[in-house]
Amino acid sequence: MSCLESAILLDSQDALKKYENEFYKNENQFYFDGNSLGLLSKRAENSLLTLLHSWKQFGIDGWTSGEHPWYFLSEKLGEKCAPLVGAKKEEVILTGSTTTNLHQLLATFFRPTTERNKILADELNFPSDLYAIASQIQVHNLPEDHLKLVKSDDGQTITTNAIIEAMTDDVAVAILPAVLYRSGQVLDIAAITKAAHERGIVVGFDLCHSIGSIPHQLHEIGADFAFWCNYKHLNGGPGSVAGLFVHEKHFGTMPGLAGWFGSDKTKQFDLATQFTPANTAGAFQIGTPHIFSLAPIEGSLSMFEEVGIDAIRKKSLQLTGFLMECLQQEIPNVFQLGNPTDETRGGHVFLVHEEAASICKALKEAGVIPDFRAPNGIRLAPVALYNSFEEVWKVVQILKDIMKKETYKKFHNEREIIA
Repeated sequence: MSCLESAILLDSQDALKKYENEFYKNENQFYFDGNSLGLLSKRAENSLLTLLHSWKQFGIDGWTSGEHPWYFLSEKLGEKCAPLVGAKKEEVILTGSTTTNLHQLLATFFRPTTERNKILADELNFPSDLYAIASQIQVHNLPEDHLKLVKSDDGQTITTNAIIEAMTDDVAVAILPAVLYRSGQVLDIAAITKAAHERGIVVGFDLCHSIGSIPHQLHEIGADFAFWCNYKHLNGGPGSVAGLFVHEKHFGTMPGLAGWFGSDKTKQFDLATQFTPANTAGAFQIGTPHIFSLAPIEGSLSMFEEVGIDAIRKKSLQLTGFLMECLQQEIPNVFQLGNPTDETRGGHVFLVHEEAASICKALKEAGVIPDFRAPNGIRLAPVALYNSFEEVWKVVQILKDIMKKETYKKFHNEREIIA
C-alpha cells in the first residue's frame, strides 16, 4: 500500500477527525508547528469573547458574576487541567508564566545546606529553565558550578542512567523536562522521581513539550512539583497563562515568593498584614490572574475533556510514525532522525540536516510551517486535534520536491534575525 493510500485509510478510521473543523486553518497551508504555538480554535475564541463580555457587562462584579467568574478562574481551569498531568484537582493551578513559576518553585524548594547545595539539570534542557536555575543559584551566593548539568552522549538524547548517576549527595533539587524540546525524547520521569527520592532529592519537571501531547501521572509517581506553558499542544494562545503542579504532600509549605492571590480564599479580602496561604497549589500564585490570557484555555480544555489524553497520545504516535514511514519511503537517506523512533518520542519528529535553516525557509515558501532549531534541526509536529494523515503525506511530497530540485539553496542557511 502506498503512503497516500495509507493516509486515506487512516483518515477514514480517525475518531478525532471531526475536531479539525474546530480550528482556524489557512487554506493551502500545512501547520506543523503546534509544539511551538497551537492554532486558535473556535471554542477558545468564544471563551475569550465571553470573558471580554463579562468585563463589558459587569465591570468589577465580573470577579463574582457571569458565566466564568474571575475570582476562581485559575482554580477552575487548574481542575480541568489536572487529568492531563495525572493530578488531584487541588494540586494544579493556572498562573504566571513557565519561567516565573519555575522561579517560584525554586524559591520554595531550593533551600541549600552545607551538604546539599546544587541543582541538577540536563544540558539539553530549554535555555530559559537553565537561566532561571542559574539566577536562583546566584541569589544564594553560590558558585556557578552549583548548577550541575547531565551530559548527552549524542547531543540529542539523555539516558535515565546518566541522570541517576549524576544524583550525588550534594544535589538538593533536580529540574528535568518530561520531553526534550529538540529531539522529542520522553524521559522516564517515574524512574527519575523514584531514584531522586531514594537519594533525598526534591524533583520537579518541565512539561512544556509534553502536556496535551502525552499522559502523565504526577501524583501517583510522587513528583514534588511541575510547571508548564499552555500555548503549545494545549492551544491556549500566544503568551497564555501557564500552569504548575505541587504534590499534596507539600501543602502547607510557605511559598518562596508570596503574593495576595496565593491567599486562603476565605481570608484574602481580610487584607491582613500577615499572609495566610491557601492549603492547595493555589498558594503558589503570586499576582492577580491575567483573565484574558486565561480565557482561551477554557475553550481549549473543553476539547481535551471530551477526547481524553490517551486518545490524543494514540493518534499523535500514529501521525509521527506515519511521517517517519513516509520519509523513509519517499526520501530515504536524506535526513538523519534526531528523535527516538519508538514510543519514547513525544509529539514531533526531529530531522537533522546541515541545510536545516534554508530547508525550513523553502518549506514556508511552499506553505508548510515547520520549526527550525539551531544549528541543524527541523521539527515537524503533526497535532492530533487538527492535522490529518493526508496532510502528513502532502508535507512529505513538498519536502521531497524541495530536496530533489534543491530549491532550498536560494535561501541563506541561517535563522532570520527579527528586527
